Amino acid sequence: MTEAPLEVWRERDGRLLRLRLNRPKANIVDAEMIAALDAAFAGLEENRDAQAVLLDHAGPHFSFGASVEEHLPGQCAGMLRGLHALIKRMLAAPVPILVAVQGQCLGGGLEVAMAGHMIFAAPDAMLGQPEIKLAVFAPAASCLLPRLVARQHAEDMLYSGRSITGARAAEIGLVLQVDPDPESAALAYFDEHLAGLSASTLGFAIDAARGRFRDEIGADLDRVEALYLEGLMNTRDAVEGLDAFVAKRAAKWEHR
Repeated sequence: MTEAPLEVWRERDGRLLRLRLNRPKANIVDAEMIAALDAAFAGLEENRDAQAVLLDHAGPHFSFGASVEEHLPGQCAGMLRGLHALIKRMLAAPVPILVAVQGQCLGGGLEVAMAGHMIFAAPDAMLGQPEIKLAVFAPAASCLLPRLVARQHAEDMLYSGRSITGARAAEIGLVLQVDPDPESAALAYFDEHLAGLSASTLGFAIDAARGRFRDEIGADLDRVEALYLEGLMNTRDAVEGLDAFVAKRAAKWEHR
């Protein structure tokens, strides 16, 4: 029997919802993982007895990213729509989403992490959007990163595809706190700063602080999704980059 892609449980007298990506070592953000996360956050909206969410991961890595196979023509439309619906749901969450990251946090995995409110990362964690190396771009990250960090840092990550350490991510404001044990750091943050608050007032504070950000990202996601599906995926190099990755061969660019 295949293990569920997401572990879900409650802690702190039920006030903290724990979500753990549970397909180590890669924790690929594929259709099944996206559906499990979406269901967990949908339940949060329906049963507002939690005060925060902590999203972390089994194994040494948060996520190697989205499924490359699901990016291929014929599958990418459904995959993108599912992932973007999840991102929008997370952006509208009525409680803070704390994210604990160790190891690699790449591609769609970093997009999911950025949809949360605060990232806690190990200093040697590696965060990046490597999609450009496959001749595609990262739609959700293209919307999120320029609003979370200074534009030059965002564009550096999006255009080069390089990864940065958790320590560097904290320097540019992508990560809230660096700690060798980010799960424990996130739990300590909840205990010290969130557990004693009024959950209903916290919900209003989130809506006040995040409402415009949520709405702008939602509209921007629709724009870049169309750009990806109707523009990028009609180019020769985008399909070549994905095919080459799946076939484990070097890509041959024709720049068209």
